[in-house]
Amino acid sequence: RFCLPLVLASLPAMATGEEIAPALQDSWGDFWLFRFFVNAAGYASIVVPGFLLIQYFKRRNYLETGRGICFPVIKSCVFGSEVKSVHQEDGSLPPRAEPTESSTARQVFKLLFCAAGLQASYLTWGVLQERVMTRTYGATETDPGEKFTDSQFLVFMNRILAFTVAGLYCALTKQPRHGAPMYKYSFASLSNILSSWCQYEALKYISFPTQVLAKASKVIPVMMMGKLVSRKSYEYWEYLTAALISVGVSMFLLSSAPNRHVSTVTTFSGVVLLAGYIIFDSFTSNWQDALFTYKMSPVQMMFGVNVFSCLFTVGSLLEQGALLESVRFMARHSEFTAHAVLLSVCSACGQLFIFYTINQFGAAVFTIIMTLRQAFAILLSCLIYGHTVTVVGGLGIAVVFMALFLRVYARSRMKKRSKKLPPGETPVQKV
Repeated sequence: RFCLPLVLASLPAMATGEEIAPALQDSWGDFWLFRFFVNAAGYASIVVPGFLLIQYFKRRNYLETGRGICFPVIKSCVFGSEVKSVHQEDGSLPPRAEPTESSTARQVFKLLFCAAGLQASYLTWGVLQERVMTRTYGATETDPGEKFTDSQFLVFMNRILAFTVAGLYCALTKQPRHGAPMYKYSFASLSNILSSWCQYEALKYISFPTQVLAKASKVIPVMMMGKLVSRKSYEYWEYLTAALISVGVSMFLLSSAPNRHVSTVTTFSGVVLLAGYIIFDSFTSNWQDALFTYKMSPVQMMFGVNVFSCLFTVGSLLEQGALLESVRFMARHSEFTAHAVLLSVCSACGQLFIFYTINQFGAAVFTIIMTLRQAFAILLSCLIYGHTVTVVGGLGIAVVFMALFLRVYARSRMKKRSKKLPPGETPVQKV
């Protein structure tokens, strides 16, 4: 029982040969891996009993034998309506593939709407994220101020607002009949919480340009996760264009941020956290894409995922005693309160656009839009702060747009070819 604290105590020193900020070296309890395990233990205290209850109701054949006041709730959480099987046997695509009869102009407008909403939400969110995680609050001439360090509380703030917005929208508007068992949302919820936590936590160990660079290379992991989670098939040109987009954006980002400060050097811990973010985020988008095979709206998806996100995060925060401490920090610093609320608003709006985009165009198209967002963030920085774009950076932009043009051209050719196929032959499913 004494081995785990000793191992965790030695990990910060083993994580990197570079210096880590002194605030991160106060104790082994401040190290990210220890906090990750503590958070995971909090989630497990909810997941494990929930799993046992689901297995209990299924083994008891509760759907046929159950009755009473709790029956509708248990049926919705454990069994659902199972309406998706009707749509899978005939090989049809999920609801987002239905607008095939709509005009090209309408589809282009939808794509531009999704892209603009995602850009506005997450460009603002990115600026606030860096401010909250890397700067101090309450600094004066005599007081250096203090940093906010609990990434999980920020995740909770984001999810509670998204849950409220989605719940109100579902209550005030007519929604499709819900068929998915509620527990299936917990998978996307858990991976979404972990990816967000890794993203916030990584900024303590790496520079912001490095984090942006990692996000720009997510297309291929998302496609690989699509094969594992949704059993999707891709054409060679989809792999080629995904690789070209990642390479082009990477060229631009690297050439636009050649100078690094000593305080933001890349560390091994930061690289591991970024890898965790990419893996968890890739799973989240593909699992949500698979859930859309049930007849549900994007807002219902948002509500279902954030119900579990709020449950997991508030449970873990209460078990750690961190919720009250974070509230006290908000009371001491009104500026942080304003930033946290605006951060949550951008996150909630961004989630609406995420679900709608995945529902309409699939996980890979969504990732391409978010990849381009990284380039727009650097372009915005160049316009505001006067950074110059190098030749390599301009070449990277050209590669990105060339890849996008190639992807659009190849997709249109595939659509024309699929229309000419015999009735019994089914084309390769795309995202």
